Amino acid sequence: MPRVAASTTFDGIMVRVRWFSWLIGISLLAACDDAPRMERRDDDCQAELVSLRVEVVTAEGARVRGATVTATNLTSNVSITGVTDESGVTTAINETLAPSPVRVVASAGAKVSSAERVQWTCDSCNCVPEPGTLQLQLNP
Repeated sequence: MPRVAASTTFDGIMVRVRWFSWLIGISLLAACDDAPRMERRDDDCQAELVSLRVEVVTAEGARVRGATVTATNLTSNVSITGVTDESGVTTAINETLAPSPVRVVASAGAKVSSAERVQWTCDSCNCVPEPGTLQLQLNP
């Protein structure tokens, strides 16, 4: 009999320990959801990247849909490529290529534009392209 009583007591303790561990686990989980959060202060910097607006046209001045525009940082050789929309415009080229000068060229099929150079001017928050808009004409 003493063995049965000891075994029953041990089983009772184990059940309490399991319940206690479950209770602690649930409490910790609940505490994570109610954790204090710091509010971020408002920032004067723009959250979105500044983009260069590039319009691609034919020699006759018609806008070209589906033209590929590639901008390459002349220092790092990193490139961004975009495709013009139905208006012949892409804004895929952005300030991630800054601050070095960037070479921009467009192509559609066998037609290629002359390369244009864009300089990015940066402050503590963002970089702005100069010029802010390019029109690339595909060579006939």
